[in-house]
Amino acid sequence: MWQQQFVQTKRGVFEIFVAGEGEPLCVTHLYSAFNANGNHFANMFVPFFKVYLVNLRGCGNSTDDTTVYEYSMNHTVADLEAIRAALQLDEWAFAGHSTGGMLALSYAVQAPAHLSFIVGGGLCASRDYMYDPASIYCRENPHNARLKEIFALLKDPTATLAQRQAVSKEWMYMSLYQESSYVKLIQQPNSGKTVGKRLDYFSYEELPTFDLRPQLPTVETKAYIYGGVHDAQCPYTYAVEAAHLLPNATLTTFHKSNHFPFDEEPDAFAQFVQTIGLEVKR
Repeated sequence: MWQQQFVQTKRGVFEIFVAGEGEPLCVTHLYSAFNANGNHFANMFVPFFKVYLVNLRGCGNSTDDTTVYEYSMNHTVADLEAIRAALQLDEWAFAGHSTGGMLALSYAVQAPAHLSFIVGGGLCASRDYMYDPASIYCRENPHNARLKEIFALLKDPTATLAQRQAVSKEWMYMSLYQESSYVKLIQQPNSGKTVGKRLDYFSYEELPTFDLRPQLPTVETKAYIYGGVHDAQCPYTYAVEAAHLLPNATLTTFHKSNHFPFDEEPDAFAQFVQTIGLEVKR
């Protein structure tokens, strides 16, 4: 079970959940709220690291003061650095998936001084995935029209719990290589509820101009990039692109995965994380 803590920083109080032992590693997602169930992605790192699963500003029981601060990636990185400093850690690693992976890239660009390495996957270093027909978020993708209907229903306050669960399952199926993976996925404890205000900020304020590609060649931080060959959210080609642009990156490919390799190929993903852990100890 993950242990809840509250961290007082110069930028507010943040709720975190801690598990594991070893070198410190921070995990979060750009617009998700976590609880003591942990998270499927974060759980993968617990056998090898001391993991800090962070509720960002506006998530869970963390501060939601936006009179001075924003939900932007720049402010989020500053919040994470404030948390690290408050924990009295000289450095830590950062791991993120999907937009959490995009945050990992942003962290390495903005504040590498106290960052030992990053792990990121299911990502894109720019907004280009939104215009790629291979992504379900592109209007030219055959699933996009239905996806918009799903989003509308999830935002509908009159929708029943059963309706929400049904369309959430449908959305998840779009992002799985094999639908049979869904049964195992829902049987395991998990958290990561979408926080609408942070998602909206990313979608409407940040994503239209998001592009880290010019900065990535200057990043010296060690980067472990991964991708599922069949990723329907951020197509695999963008993981390849990010790994190519980062001068100190390695790319790990999951051939039987869509957007969630840690759920679809858990043994292979555990081996991927173990390899990172062994390299860190050298």
